[in-house]
Amino acid sequence: MEGNTDKDYIAKNKHAWNEKTSIHVDSEFYHHTDFLEGKTSLKEIELALLGNIAGKKILHLQCHFGQDTLSLARMGADVTGIDFSDKAIAFAQKTNQELGLNAKFICCDIYTLPQHLQEQFDIVFTSYGTIGWLPDMDKWASVIAHFLKPQGQFVFVEFHPVVWMYDNHFKHIAYNYFNTEAIVEIEKGTYADKEASIEIETISWNHSLGEVIGNLMKHQLQLIDFQEYDYSPYSCFQDLEEISPSRFVIKHIGNKLPMVYSLVMKSCSEIF
Repeated sequence: MEGNTDKDYIAKNKHAWNEKTSIHVDSEFYHHTDFLEGKTSLKEIELALLGNIAGKKILHLQCHFGQDTLSLARMGADVTGIDFSDKAIAFAQKTNQELGLNAKFICCDIYTLPQHLQEQFDIVFTSYGTIGWLPDMDKWASVIAHFLKPQGQFVFVEFHPVVWMYDNHFKHIAYNYFNTEAIVEIEKGTYADKEASIEIETISWNHSLGEVIGNLMKHQLQLIDFQEYDYSPYSCFQDLEEISPSRFVIKHIGNKLPMVYSLVMKSCSEIF
């Protein structure tokens, strides 16, 4: 990383996500009451990629307040969720206890996870709006490779980097497709409650497909499956319309842009 703006990105973004968590847990976006009553928080895309995970050991990176982690546990996985927001992890642990599940949660920055966890996993999983908060994809890929068993799989679903090039209303190209610099913004509200009365500084990065896939391959992960999707399963951006249940596109663009992509990669390493 270069420059002074991103030296304290962890502290700034942790503060932002602690503030967001307080809003998200009660938001209509997350439907936490429905979740407590048994509804899965996982979407069609990742469910299809994960398949039958009963009995699998899964590491869930950047798990927010744990809904997806606990959904994986409900499906029979032995799952560990990690996130750097202490408020999010505290809520996840509370929900885990409330539901009588056996998920484990660790509060730390993803890059320091090898200092806090000494296990290997059948699957490492992360999804939707995660890597934009990380500056270094090489270091990220090394963490994933470190925790995968030989022949283990990395399952990844993320918003397409083309989406992050646009301004909030998808009218103009505002940002570089490539990771050229930290993006420092003042965010009003949150994707889960656009009218929320918070205004927070965040620091993020855009990561091209080549940067993501190339760094994973560098760390001995083999590409098994790559897909792009012309919709978002979440109504988390401005100016979206629902064209079918849980499929959202940009009103004035339709399905002309990729909005999400997914990767399944297999560890070829034999060394822990």
